[in-house]
Amino acid sequence: MFNDTDTLTIAVPKGRVLEEIIPLFDSMKLSFFDDPFKSRKLIFKTSNPKIRIILLRPQDVATYVKSGVADLGISGLDVLEEMNTSNLFHLVDLNIGKCKMVVAASSNYDYASIVKSGSRISVASKYTTIAKNFFYSKGVHVDIIKLYGSMELAPILKLSEIIVDLVSTGQTIKANNLKICENIMDISSFLISNQFAYKFKNGLIIKFMKQLELNFLKL
Repeated sequence: MFNDTDTLTIAVPKGRVLEEIIPLFDSMKLSFFDDPFKSRKLIFKTSNPKIRIILLRPQDVATYVKSGVADLGISGLDVLEEMNTSNLFHLVDLNIGKCKMVVAASSNYDYASIVKSGSRISVASKYTTIAKNFFYSKGVHVDIIKLYGSMELAPILKLSEIIVDLVSTGQTIKANNLKICENIMDISSFLISNQFAYKFKNGLIIKFMKQLELNFLKL
C-alpha cells in the first residue's frame, strides 16, 4: 500500500521516450519488476519500494501530474505548451524525445511573402494552441483546422495552406513534396511536478532529481 507522504508515483509516456528513459533509470538502479514492453500492466512496482511508475499515452502524462494522481511525470514540451500547465514545475530538461515543432507547406508555397503581406492563412495542426499563439505573435490571422494525424495530406489536398507539426528527421515532409518554412520551437522531454507534491514530498523529489541529474551526466 502506498503512503502519500513517503512514496512517489511517476507518470511515464509509452513509446520512444520510454525506450530512451529506461537506460537512465537503469543507471539509477531503478528497474521495473515487469517488462513494460511486454506486460499489459499500466502500474508497475519498481526496485525502489518508494517509487511506482504508471505508463500513459504521452498526451495524458501532464494531466495526471496536474491533477495530483502522479507526483512526477515525464512530458514533452509540445504537450506542456499545448495545454495550460501554469501550475506545474518544469524541473529538469532530460534532453530526450528530441524533435522540432515546425511550420511546413507545399514546396512551391511562398510562405515568407504571404506572412509579410498579412494575408489570412489556413493552418492544419494537432497543436492548435501552439499554432494560434505563434501566428498571433507575428500578427498573422489564421484559420485553424484541428487534425490528429497524416498532417502532410492537408496542404497536398488543399485542406489547408500550411501545417504545424512535429518533425524528427524531416524525411516524411520531404517525401510528400513539402518544405519546412519556419522552426517554432525545439522539443524535448521534461521532468515535471505539481505544486502539492513538490511542497509535501520535496525531500523525496529532490533526492530523485539529484540521482537523475547525476546519472544523466554519466550517459
